[in-house]
Amino acid sequence: MSARFPDLPARMAGLPLDHRGFPVPWFVAWQDGKPVFPAMDPEKMARAIKFDRCWVCGGALGQFKVYVIWPMCVANQVSSEPPSHDECAVFAARNCPFLANPKMGRVPTDKFGGCIENVAGEMIARNPGVTALATIKGKARWFRDGPGVLFRVDPIERCVWYAHGRLATRAEVAASFDSWLPILLEMATKEGPDAVVALSRQEAKARALFPVEA
Repeated sequence: MSARFPDLPARMAGLPLDHRGFPVPWFVAWQDGKPVFPAMDPEKMARAIKFDRCWVCGGALGQFKVYVIWPMCVANQVSSEPPSHDECAVFAARNCPFLANPKMGRVPTDKFGGCIENVAGEMIARNPGVTALATIKGKARWFRDGPGVLFRVDPIERCVWYAHGRLATRAEVAASFDSWLPILLEMATKEGPDAVVALSRQEAKARALFPVEA
């Protein structure tokens, strides 16, 4: 157990630490002996896919896999990153500065030192505000998207939402999700009427996964 992070999963205990004492996730790229936190190591991506490895700790995954995704990803059921163990995903949602602090923005790509290449999907600079931990059962399914790959998050067996490093309220999830809808609608509109209809169905499925207030 880490004195700084008492909720650190045993699976993550062997990860290296940065100068602040933060565990460096398995997927992070390194340059000049230092971790480049916003960037992923493409070799780790290949190994995660081939050997069914956890994106956070690097250990072997089991039957259930958890994707750490944004609200819009719950709607389109796609992730740009491989899945993780449940406990590793929860630790990330609670402690990752970007995930736990809605006011934190992304690091500009020119600060990555050339580490951000072959990334699939469309990177959106804004902070999502809330994070969804979406669980699927079975093998992770991926497909090519331009220079990189994306993952199918379907069907979602369970979805747990986090904000500010703790479980999110239904109101927080709804507010974040609604703020993403114009982006999704714009994308769907460009694709055509069928995509707009499909988005409506995806929206209904996503809302069914919102947390239930006590």
